[in-house]
Amino acid sequence: MLQEFKIQIEQFGWEERMIRVCLPEGYEASKESYPVLYMHDGQNLFRDEDASYGASWGLADFLRESQTPLIIVGIDCNHEGNERLNEYGPWVNTEVGPELLKVDEEFGGKGDAYMAFLIHTVKPLIEEKYRTMPDQTLLAGSSMGGLISTYAACRYPNIFGKVASLSPSYWFNQEEIESFIEQSDMTGIKKFYMDIGTEEDSSKEGSDRQIKSLESVYEKLKKKEFDLRFEVVSGGKHHESSWRERMPEIIQYLMK
Repeated sequence: MLQEFKIQIEQFGWEERMIRVCLPEGYEASKESYPVLYMHDGQNLFRDEDASYGASWGLADFLRESQTPLIIVGIDCNHEGNERLNEYGPWVNTEVGPELLKVDEEFGGKGDAYMAFLIHTVKPLIEEKYRTMPDQTLLAGSSMGGLISTYAACRYPNIFGKVASLSPSYWFNQEEIESFIEQSDMTGIKKFYMDIGTEEDSSKEGSDRQIKSLESVYEKLKKKEFDLRFEVVSGGKHHESSWRERMPEIIQYLMK
């Protein structure tokens, strides 16, 4: 069952943002409480007709067919211009504007404000409105959503105990995220999943360079000594259809 509503974001001038909540099979008939998986790019998660590029992750179908006892909450991205880069970028990037987007602008730097919105507005509202298990809170995202999810694992390890980062755009803040991982106490993290496809191309970094980008982050994360899984997906692409194929196994891994 999919429910949708808009809430205002204090951190971004009270603009409205769509929140999409997919409840597990049997939710209405039961009295059980459920873990919650928060995900970025909510418009791409559940229905093809809502997805930015016409293909969704199919997670509503997955919950219905698998009967996984999990609530999935999707927060839509900011669709205006390049605001998605700003909100999912924890630190400012001075190069992506002139080199990739051909504009003389800086991008990124709003990631902490976005995560404050998720933690202090979205999460309390979901826990008030639905039967949840607040001590079992998961986080996942892809591309820039993978970057902000990794940032959140470092910044809020006692809130998001299980995190998945699919095809993350670490290149956007490579030095900063590696340094942040090294400096962070991540003892609250129970499981962390990361992956990259062999046929990805972010328009700035080819697949080989992206794999090396993740391998460098993986080496930093390995030193944290939690349950860590890193997959290089043969044939994997930087696209919702590819993440749709990977996500069921990832959810199973996180839920164990």
